[in-house]
This record gives sequence, C-alpha cells and structure tokens, in this order.
Amino acid sequence: MSETMRSDRIRQVIVAVTVLAAVVLAFVGSGVLGGTPIKDAAGGAFASDATVLAPTGAAFGIWSVIYLGLFGYAVWQAFPAQAAKPVHRAVGYGVAASSLLNAVWIACVQASRIAESTVIIVVLLVVLLATFARLRRRPRRGTVAEIVLVDGTVGLYLGWVTVAAAANLAAWLTAIGVDGWAKAPAWPAIVALCVVGLLAIATAWSGGRWAPAVATYWGLAWIAVERWTGAPAEPTVAWTAIILAVVVLGVSAWSFFRRIRRT
Repeated sequence: MSETMRSDRIRQVIVAVTVLAAVVLAFVGSGVLGGTPIKDAAGGAFASDATVLAPTGAAFGIWSVIYLGLFGYAVWQAFPAQAAKPVHRAVGYGVAASSLLNAVWIACVQASRIAESTVIIVVLLVVLLATFARLRRRPRRGTVAEIVLVDGTVGLYLGWVTVAAAANLAAWLTAIGVDGWAKAPAWPAIVALCVVGLLAIATAWSGGRWAPAVATYWGLAWIAVERWTGAPAEPTVAWTAIILAVVVLGVSAWSFFRRIRRT
C-alpha cells in the first residue's frame, strides 16, 4: 500500500467539500431550499417544451442516482484507510472539479445566465472525459465500493452530461432567437445529436464499461419520448435519438464482452 501523504489528506477534504456544495446546490435547484426548479428557471429555457432536444421531466431522475453516488464516494474516500489508494489519487480531483462545476452550473441557471451555463457544462464534459480516461487506464478489478461508487458514478455522470451538454446548447441558442433548435425541421438539433452519439460511441468503444452507455441511452430515450408525445413534436429528432441510443448500448455491450474474452 502506498504511503499516505499530506496531499492525500488535502484531496480528501477538497472532494468532500465540493461534493457537499454540489448536493446543497442541487437541493436549491430542485426548489427544496428556496431556489427555482431548473425547468422553471431562466425563463423556462430548460423546460421540456422549450427546445427539440429537451428530454421529458422523468429523465432528470437520474440526477438522484448520480448525487447519491457522488455523496457515497465522498464519504468512502474520506476514511483514513482510503487516503493513499491509487484509485482516489487517479480520480479524486476529477470528481471534485466536476462537483464544483456542477454547483456553478446550477448557480448560473438560477441567475438566468444561460450562455455561461453552456460554457460550464462543456467544461464539465471535458473534465468528466478526462476523469473517465484516467479510470479506463486502471484494470477492471476492485471492491464492490470501487465498482459502484467510482466506475458507476463517474460513468453515469459522463453519459448523462454528454446528452445534457447538447440540450444546454439548444436552450441557449433558442433563448437568443435561433429558431432551428425550437421547431421542426430541426436539422441543427439532429446534427448535435449525431455528435453526441459519436462521442458516446467512442466512449463505449474504448471504455468497455456499461454505466456511460446506460446514462446516454437514458437521456436519448427520454428526448425521443418527449419529441413523440410532447411539444414541439419532432419525429425525426425522436427517431435519431432512439437509433443512436440503441447503437451506443450495442457498442458498449460489444466492447464489454470483447474485453471479457481477452481476460
């Protein structure tokens, strides 16, 4: 076991504080602690009927799982015996940075700063991709806590933010008057979905882990549901989203079983 250093203790504290900040701001963003629910904030820019890339409200239930995973990770990594573990040295600061960015994103939305929120969520996506890349370089073995709280949480977080970044972009462009993101035919939105799909496919191909693909599938599927059943109706966007969702899940399965055969 590696020797515990002062830097490990500092990292533990930073992770705990930033995750706590993200969880507290999440309660603000849900309206529980006096904030405006995200779907109603910023003039309704993030509501399910605001753009053709907005998922139905049920999609956001995944945040509860992600926040629970982040909180569980923050508690687990704070134990003295965990301080010097290589897994925490590899991903701890990535989790901390993503939690801080998440808190800032909620603050931007509460302040109706949609452009700034778009920049923040793109940076968040980059941080999560980098964290996932560091995680991917580690062998696929470890305790149940590591599999669930590290692989599972980071993977779900990355997969969901991959979709959410495109939805955030659509919200911003619609808010500044770019109509192609708010009504049919929504070709810019279809292009954005294809970019999301390619990024998710690349992650699934290289990672061999289920969580990112499951979260991406979840987000894309709920976009499809909203575009079939809600307004604005856009069947082309719905079909694009569902086809990409199935492909991402299929590539993830193929990559996973390919890695299993090699071990």
